[in-house]
Amino acid sequence: MSTSHRRSTLAAAPVAGLLLLSACTAGSAGSAAPTSTTAPSDQRLEEAHPRPPEKTVIGMGTVMDVGGDVQLCLGAVAESYPPQCSGVPLDGWSWDDLEGSESSGQTTWGAYAVSATFDGERLESTEPPMLLALYDPLVPEDPTGGVAGTTPDEELARVQEDVFARLDDALTAWSDRGYVWVQVVWDDGSLQEAVDAEYGDDVVVVQSALREIG
Repeated sequence: MSTSHRRSTLAAAPVAGLLLLSACTAGSAGSAAPTSTTAPSDQRLEEAHPRPPEKTVIGMGTVMDVGGDVQLCLGAVAESYPPQCSGVPLDGWSWDDLEGSESSGQTTWGAYAVSATFDGERLESTEPPMLLALYDPLVPEDPTGGVAGTTPDEELARVQEDVFARLDDALTAWSDRGYVWVQVVWDDGSLQEAVDAEYGDDVVVVQSALREIG
């Protein structure tokens, strides 16, 4: 199993383990997925633009406040003190009466499950957050139905690197059970359709870090 991360020394965010599935197994031999050059130009990955969710979403990760600039980091967090990360801008946030935070200089941070609205670029907090350590999320349904993929390992490696390099919203990507799994901030199905068009069906699985809850 191989994993791609942003091009810096990073540690997995507290929520990352929630989205990894069972231990990987080698993909069985099968026909190679089509290369990205075979996809029609109107289905290119770069041209896929998911619509924002209509409902409230929940995001699990590190809230990072640097001098009043607040972000929810859904991906990786740098192992420094204070920690550093790049996340989704988070409006309407307050540390008042909130447990579980640490501060150093102008930086305050903590790990939370955050309920918010999302307009495609920014989050707006809608209710008090819950400490991530106390939050019991539902296990996401396996979109593969437990069926292993058939794409050869060398092709999975190529697709993984290609999709991660081209998809700006990708938080992480890894190969497991014969598929490339890609976690993004949000997908309404548009990114999944795009990767299917570029690489073939049952090659790449796109998962959203933000989940609709209401």
